[in-house]
Amino acid sequence: MSGIMTFIIALIVIAFAGWVFRFAGQKATNNAPTFRDMPFAVAFGYALGVAALIWAIWTYVQAQFILPEAEANKYFFFVVAIHGLLLAGAAAYVFRLLGRIVGTAGSRKLFRQMPLTAAFGVLVILVYAFMAIFAGALAPHGQEEVFAQANVVPGGNPALGGNPDFPLGTDQIGRDILSRLIYGARNTVGIAFVTTLIAFVVGGGLGFLAATLRGWVDQVLSRAVDVLMAIPALIFALLLITVAKAWVDGTGLTIAMILIMALIDSTRVFRLARAVGMNIVVMDYIEAAKLRGEKLSYIVFREILPNATAPLLAEFGLRFCFVFLTISSLSFLGVGIQPPLADWGTMVKDMSSFINYAAFAPQVSAAPLLAAGAIALLTVAVNFVVDWMLHRSSGLKD
Repeated sequence: MSGIMTFIIALIVIAFAGWVFRFAGQKATNNAPTFRDMPFAVAFGYALGVAALIWAIWTYVQAQFILPEAEANKYFFFVVAIHGLLLAGAAAYVFRLLGRIVGTAGSRKLFRQMPLTAAFGVLVILVYAFMAIFAGALAPHGQEEVFAQANVVPGGNPALGGNPDFPLGTDQIGRDILSRLIYGARNTVGIAFVTTLIAFVVGGGLGFLAATLRGWVDQVLSRAVDVLMAIPALIFALLLITVAKAWVDGTGLTIAMILIMALIDSTRVFRLARAVGMNIVVMDYIEAAKLRGEKLSYIVFREILPNATAPLLAEFGLRFCFVFLTISSLSFLGVGIQPPLADWGTMVKDMSSFINYAAFAPQVSAAPLLAAGAIALLTVAVNFVVDWMLHRSSGLKD
């Protein structure tokens, strides 16, 4: 009960602070519109944000400098999150600053318009792409290589069960987690990218075809897409991949998963491409192209596609996130990317039992969170970039 009472009292104090903030602002600015028209909920939000910031700073100071090591261990993940946030902000700022100085006139202008969140997203995507392309050179060990030391604790501290040779530890059968994370960028991200690309080629092409030809072609394609979209995507993918496992295994099953996921996701792309295409085909320049006797391929690829690039690029980022998360989910369930390929979803599944040690040995429980963090980080980064692209394409100004 004392915890609930403390929480209620804290909310009352924060609400009062928000009211004081708004009242003081109105008096200090002679009732300027900024404070005069400010709802109480907004003032409360400002006060809550300041209170959360003060709590975070005080908790961090306690964990780092005041509490003994045994008690400070309880805030291990909180301290790591603060360090990661500060490092991400600094890296994004430096990356954006370099982009404004180095490059062509067009790229420098792009970086000048880029918010810090988008700079962070672009930086993360470039780092992941670099790891995926050069995984063989960057990884200290092979993704299938097994060592005698299993369940080595991340951190490399021998006193805590770590090993400097394995800075992120080893899994339950002795494979290096750092190497598998790097190879996971190639396998998980690369497969998700290829799947999304196939989905856009198929769904986008058929969507533009339906928008251009109309009639029975549009009706047949649209009804077929409606049938496929009526089935939940994850359940449909599980069903088809389970059927495919009876025919193929290993690399063949991975290829089957790519094609199945591309087919399922192409239905969403078809809807967007058809809707965008319908708005474009009624334009005068499309009618002029038809009167000139241009072929269907010219109308689709030279007239419709260039004018649909902005929404399709934004949708590509969102689709990639959905495909990436779905593939990780399938791997977690054991029907996605197959061993011996390293995959982040499989890594989370294989090491999920380590989370039971979080209460008294946070470093041990960090092992499965490394792969989960890699999944979450890329998802957030892509969404940051997509939000910025949508903002730019909408014509809105900051």
